Amino acid sequence: MKRAYKVVDVFTATPLLGNPVAVVLDAEGLDAAAMQAIAGWTNLSETTFLLPAEQAEADYRLRIFTPRTELPFAGHPTLGSAHAALEAGRVTPRYGRVVQECGVGLVAIQSQEGGADRQLAFTLPPAKLEPLGASDIEELEAILGAPVERRAPPTIVDVGAVWVVAQVSSAERLLSLRPDLGRCAAFEHRLGVTGVTIFGPHEAGEAQIEVRSFAPSTGVPEDPVCGSGNGAVAVFRRTYGLPPSAESGYVAAQGQCVSRSGRIMVKIGADGAVQIGGQCVTTVEGVLIR
Repeated sequence: MKRAYKVVDVFTATPLLGNPVAVVLDAEGLDAAAMQAIAGWTNLSETTFLLPAEQAEADYRLRIFTPRTELPFAGHPTLGSAHAALEAGRVTPRYGRVVQECGVGLVAIQSQEGGADRQLAFTLPPAKLEPLGASDIEELEAILGAPVERRAPPTIVDVGAVWVVAQVSSAERLLSLRPDLGRCAAFEHRLGVTGVTIFGPHEAGEAQIEVRSFAPSTGVPEDPVCGSGNGAVAVFRRTYGLPPSAESGYVAAQGQCVSRSGRIMVKIGADGAVQIGGQCVTTVEGVLIR
């Protein structure tokens, strides 16, 4: 069977930058094993499968796979899949939004403008936080080969994807990290988390912070530009009072170390809600024969 297929670069308007997601637009008839096999074949950080909605409020249902496992939610696949569905005419925004059904429930995706100028954004699912203990912080520092800030303690942030989030002293320090990925994978397995997301502040420029996300336990040594990781960072910053105000927005940069530079637009509302957004561009269109 031939199935429509796209690869979308997310958090960029420039092809071959940002974070690619493979989107299978005609996923009916594929079981979980077949989806996992396809995700392993694409070998991207995530591959998604568009299915008919099961809930009346949703426009479509989405399943999300890394090369090794299925995720209940992920950020850049959510935006990239919405972009692919809109571009292919599979869905039409209602009141400026589409609604995705996935493992964490319903996720509303705001759609502004259209075509190459389309901006997409989603509101992060409610988060759960658990600060790391002292011994786990020491292990994290050993993995990174660098100290982390402890005034805002490293914390497990569950936003559907589950990230250990920590801050280092600067963007420059962050970009110099060469983590022990084997040790990181064991750390992730022991804590039951998706991966580790670290950030550091920029002194000047468009981006307020630089972010890096590592998830070797799921087959993703370093995720180029991570929506859920940036959402977890925003929750972390909000919780520990790091943004400049209760209601604020900022730009995060990610992907420089893997030559996939992207920009994430982050908004934190007065009610604490976190919105993650950016642009998308399709780089591959074709059919998958399966």
